[in-house]
Amino acid sequence: QVQLVESGGGLVQAGGSLRLSCAASGFLSRLLDMGWYRQAPGKQRELVAVLTTGGSTNYADFVKGRFTISRDNAKSTQYLQMNSLEPEDTAVYYCTARFPDMNYWGKGTLVTVSS
Repeated sequence: QVQLVESGGGLVQAGGSLRLSCAASGFLSRLLDMGWYRQAPGKQRELVAVLTTGGSTNYADFVKGRFTISRDNAKSTQYLQMNSLEPEDTAVYYCTARFPDMNYWGKGTLVTVSS
């Protein structure tokens, strides 16, 4: 079993920054990649960023240049540094971990950006 616990969400003004964290625990040896998704009210969940175990990254077009995904392997923790936040970034942000035979999700952390 793998557990993912997000933290770092909150209320921020437009133009501000937040850093989300995702602490992973459990059997992680076959991990393929970890990432962040988000779901805004009334919208479908969408990919924000992915970081593979090999170090490759993939970002959604709407966050390129503003968000940075990273991971501290020693702490089994993934981060999402979010800068220049916009009201459109308001959503619940979910951490995900992908394995060959299963995907795991955290419960999410709410980010609210005020205008």
